[in-house]
Amino acid sequence: MYINKSNIKRRRFSQRRIIQMERWLNKVAVVTGASSGIGAATAKDLIHAGLNVVGLARRVDRVEELKQQLPADKRQYLTAIKCDVADVESVNEAFKQIVTKFGGIDVLVNNAGRIVGGQLCTMDVAEVQRTLQTNVMGVIHCTQHAFKSMKERNMNGHIFIINSIAGHNVVSGIYGEIPMTNVYSPSKYALTAITEIYRREFLGLETKIKITVSVYFY
Repeated sequence: MYINKSNIKRRRFSQRRIIQMERWLNKVAVVTGASSGIGAATAKDLIHAGLNVVGLARRVDRVEELKQQLPADKRQYLTAIKCDVADVESVNEAFKQIVTKFGGIDVLVNNAGRIVGGQLCTMDVAEVQRTLQTNVMGVIHCTQHAFKSMKERNMNGHIFIINSIAGHNVVSGIYGEIPMTNVYSPSKYALTAITEIYRREFLGLETKIKITVSVYFY
C-alpha cells in the first residue's frame, strides 16, 4: 500500500493552522492606518478569520466605506475610530474607547505610516518630525497601550509591526535623480531595532506576548 507522506504532512499543517486560528475567534484586533492599502486588506482578512477588528485612521470615513464593502453578516465585526497615531491625545482617546467598548486588545497591527518627498538636507524640519512621530512614535505609543492591556489580562497576545525593505536598505530613488525619501528609511530602520528590543523586553518581563515584523517592498 502506497502512502503519500507529503499529503499527510499538508493535512497536519492545515489542521495546526485551523487550531491556531481558532484561539483568535472573537478576539479584538486593532489595525492602525486601516483606511487603505495594507491596513484595509489586513482588517478584511482578520474579520474573515473571525476577529473583531477596530480600524484606526485619520480618514475614518474610509474605514466606514470599507465596512460597507464587507458581506452584510460581517459588518458588525468592524469598528471605525478616528485616530492620528502622531498625536498623543488622539491615541490615548482611541485606546480608551477600545478598552471601554471591548474590554481590551488581543492583537495590534502597527501599520500606519507616512512618507513625503524632499531632501533631508533642505526640507522643512516640521515635515521630518511629522514623519518620525507617525512612523516611530506612533508605533511605540500604540504598542504601549496594547501591551498594557495584554499584560493586565494575562493575555498571550500578538503585536505586529509592518516594516519595509527600506528598513534594511536605504532607498535612494531612481538612478541619476536626487533621493526623495529623506527620513523614511531611517524611520523604518528604527522599527527594525524596535522590534528586536520588544522581543527581548517581552521575554524579560516573563510574558508570552509575541512580536512579529512584516516587510513589504517600497
